[in-house]
Order: sequence, then structure tokens, then C-alpha cells
Amino acid sequence: MKRTRIAAAVLALAALTVSAPALAQTQASSHSAVTVQVPPINETALRKSIAGLPAPDATAAEVRVSGWAGSWRGVSGVTDLRGKHPAREGARFRAGSVTKVLTTAVVLQLVAEGELSLDRTVQDYLPGLLPADYPPVKLSQVLNHTSGLPAPKSEGGFERVYADRFKTITPKEYVRQAVLNPIEFTPGTKQHYLNVNTFVEGLLIEKVTGRSYEREVGDRILRPLGMNQSYFPGASVKVHGRHNSGYQVVPKGFPDSFAYGKGYVVDVTEMEVTSTWASGDLISTTADLEKFAKALFGGGLVPAEQLELMFTVPKVTMFGTDDEPAHYTSGLTELVLPGGIVAYGKTGARYGSSTGIGATRDLSRVVIYSINSTDAKAQGQNERGIGVALAAFAKEAPATSAQ
Repeated sequence: MKRTRIAAAVLALAALTVSAPALAQTQASSHSAVTVQVPPINETALRKSIAGLPAPDATAAEVRVSGWAGSWRGVSGVTDLRGKHPAREGARFRAGSVTKVLTTAVVLQLVAEGELSLDRTVQDYLPGLLPADYPPVKLSQVLNHTSGLPAPKSEGGFERVYADRFKTITPKEYVRQAVLNPIEFTPGTKQHYLNVNTFVEGLLIEKVTGRSYEREVGDRILRPLGMNQSYFPGASVKVHGRHNSGYQVVPKGFPDSFAYGKGYVVDVTEMEVTSTWASGDLISTTADLEKFAKALFGGGLVPAEQLELMFTVPKVTMFGTDDEPAHYTSGLTELVLPGGIVAYGKTGARYGSSTGIGATRDLSRVVIYSINSTDAKAQGQNERGIGVALAAFAKEAPATSAQ
């Protein structure tokens, strides 16, 4: 497989946006995909994928590869650009949209328990949350991003985000701002990956349990799995405990910025996360996310019938396209890697932090990474993440511009 096609296939797992035309050539359902034996651990490729840090694209990285076919761990970079102390294993980080996987797992537990039904609507459970002129939106459609629910309008780019970095927003206010916009499409006919879907999931969890979203995820996932380094910060802007600082590249003259290499960065370690809540506010470690991935894929968290939804891509096209097939499941992304290896995973990004989890269904290979990217939410390919994913799942990782 040529490198361009490899990169496109891995993009869904290792970057912020997905190259769907390439995925359209390789996509397979969880029932029909042929699983092949993963190659032996390629330590040289893995070391190369996080070598040279700090670098223009990232200041630190930690990678954890495991599974019954072998394991490897690696750390590179510095804890911060001021003191430049070497990064160490076990640092906490903002997991971003990897949070969605935990949220969806709890919803599916509640489905298995009979507390929620996939065929009932958001309007049934949360009357008044959506406008009266919205069509019925089923829970199943919220889970796999075929709901048609829109995103809130965003203005001002990163400059606005930085200026508002200590402001908080409630989940209901987030959804209220989103649904000021019209429904994007008839529910169930297209797929559009948006945070608003997981906000609704979080509100549903709270409605049917009578307890906070954070408590439910803690009681159902974090504590049972011994994810003792993971927590939800709420309105706190800090990352407690040992962690690596995060930075965002900015133009010269940006407030609070300082020179880094040939450009400028600003420290974004302390920022509010209420704007992502059930979609992206988890703080975790690579070891904790490895525990979660193994328990989820191994069937220890979600019963088999409901778990299958996390490995099933809906047969619709992506919103805004005519023929680009969907590539998100309920909580994960399916992709076919070099050699026909079928994997599922999820990436996440907060400013200053990129995270990824991925695994084969048989758990022969599991990869967890955290990268302190200097442009974590940029559109397009995250070259460092692509390098890590390829190194973990393929025989070797082709050189990328980030390396």
C-alpha cells in the first residue's frame, strides 16, 4: 500500500479530521472484515515516531503499546519549555474527545439495563431541550452522529478561545446555543461528527440516573477499572498532579506569547473544559486509558449486544457529501490498516494536547498515545500522530514531515 493511502487510512485514528475518500476504499463492517495477525513490535519505528522532541510540532509525547502480540513504552520531550525538564512516564493529560468513548459506554450500559431505549427519542427523555419544530431524534442516532443536531456558532478563532479560556458554560446552555440553528438533515440519513451529540448523551445519563454525569462515569468505569489517575475537572482550569505543559502556536505579538524555534507559542495548560464536558473534559494517563481500552474491547464494560454498536458503522454518507461513506461507529472509528488489519479507535484534541487510543478487536495490539502538540486542533493531518499509529500497527512507519 502506498504511503499516501496508508496515511489516509490511519488519519481517522491518528488525526483530527478524516480522509474519507481513502477510507471509502478500505472500509469494512465489523462482521465482514478479515482480521490478520499483527506484525511484531517494531521498536525502531516506535522510537522514531516520537524522536526529536521538543520540536516545532510537539514538545512531549508518551506512547504505550500492548496486547498479546507484544508491548513497548516510550517517552520523549520536556515537561515545559521554560525549565526543559525531561518528560517522564505517567504524566496526566487532557484526553479530549477520547472522553466520548467513556460517555457512550455508560449510555450503552444504561440501554442494557433497560433504563434507556435506542428507539426512543431525545424529546421523550428531555422534553423542551430541542426546538418544537425539530423532527424526532432517536437515541441511536445521537450515539452514531446521525442525529442532524447542529453545532453552536463559533466566532473569532483561537484568539477568542484564548480570551475566554477561563469562562464556563453549562451543558444545557451549550445545547441551547447549538439548537438556535436549524437541524442539519433528516435524522438517520447522514452522519456529522459533532460534540453536541455527546452533550445530549451526558444529559440523558443525568436524567435517567438522577446523578451527575461525572459520578456515573466514575462509579461505572473509573473506579471499577482502577483508573485512579483519571478524573473530571469540572470548572477547574488546572491539570492536577504531574503533567506536561501544553502550548499553541500563535502569530508574533499574540498576548502572553513567547519565542519558540522560528515562531511563537502561548501556554495553554490552564483552560476551561466545560465547553466540551461529556465530549472532551476527561483528564487521564496512558496507563489508565490502556485499562479502559482492554476492558471495553474485551467485553468487560458493555454487554455484547450493545458493544456491537461500537464496532458498527451506519450505512449512510457523510453530511456535506454525496457519496462519502460514514466512518464513525457509536463511540469509535473503524479503519483498515496496512496488511488488512482491522482496528477501532478514537482521537482527542484540546489545545496543547493530542490523544489517541486504538486496538484490534482481539486485543492483539493496543496503542495509547499522548502528544503535547503545538497545533493540536489544526485541520488536516497530524503527522506525529500518524507516525505513532503506523509504527504501532504496521511493520514500520514511513518518515513524516514532523520527524
